[in-house]
Amino acid sequence: MATTTARDADLAGALVQTMHVLQDLYAETSRPLGLTPQQAHLLCVLLGGPLGMTELSRILSIERSSLTSMVDRLERRDLVSRIPNPTDRRACQIELTKSGLALAHDAHKGFTERIDAMTTGLTAADRRTLAATLQKIVAEA
Repeated sequence: MATTTARDADLAGALVQTMHVLQDLYAETSRPLGLTPQQAHLLCVLLGGPLGMTELSRILSIERSSLTSMVDRLERRDLVSRIPNPTDRRACQIELTKSGLALAHDAHKGFTERIDAMTTGLTAADRRTLAATLQKIVAEA
């Protein structure tokens, strides 16, 4: 039993350390762009297309009121816009503007380049295994 607990503690510790490293990377790559890490994350999420506030709140793990404030700030900077939801007249979706799309690509590129630099010591097989394992963990969350 102690061995299993030690392994679980090692895994938990490694995941927590990884989370902190990734948060630091988001901060380091978003700051030069004039964005907070949360704003950069929101813009990167919207690269997949417009989303509603409820879905964005779930993906970003933030309260709707905080998300509304963030969207308001990004909208004032002409990085996002609110558009009508095609399936619900009472709701809106958030989409990237032209300048928001360019900034989202810059944020994504900066972050992925740093990840690539951090993982250069991994073989292609190690990268595939790590990606698959992390995807399993996320799917279970």
